[in-house]
Amino acid sequence: MDNLTYTRVGDYLVPDLAMPPQPEGNLGKYGRARLAYLKEHKSLLHMHLLSQGTLWEHLLGIQGTAAERMDLITAQMAKAQGVDEALKASNQMLWVGRMNNIRQAAEESVMRELVYS
Repeated sequence: MDNLTYTRVGDYLVPDLAMPPQPEGNLGKYGRARLAYLKEHKSLLHMHLLSQGTLWEHLLGIQGTAAERMDLITAQMAKAQGVDEALKASNQMLWVGRMNNIRQAAEESVMRELVYS
């Protein structure tokens, strides 16, 4: 506390406080969902991350990890179910339906594993 400086505003001394620099990046779907979850259900963790200046870094980490997991799980499930380019060429509507189901299942898994934990 010895190196804390103050600025006089009228009759008051206001401490000169600054947030640490934040990492660059935009929040996507999973980062915003994690932020909403923290605010609503884990307010103590949210306040801790916010006061330590690590909230944005945490949210960007969740966003990146979730996107990687979505790609990995989707590819694995598509391969296991035989949803490939040959199916896409022969029956596009069947391919679209199966890929939508696979993406939805992968998203449920990612949301449960990373966002709502």
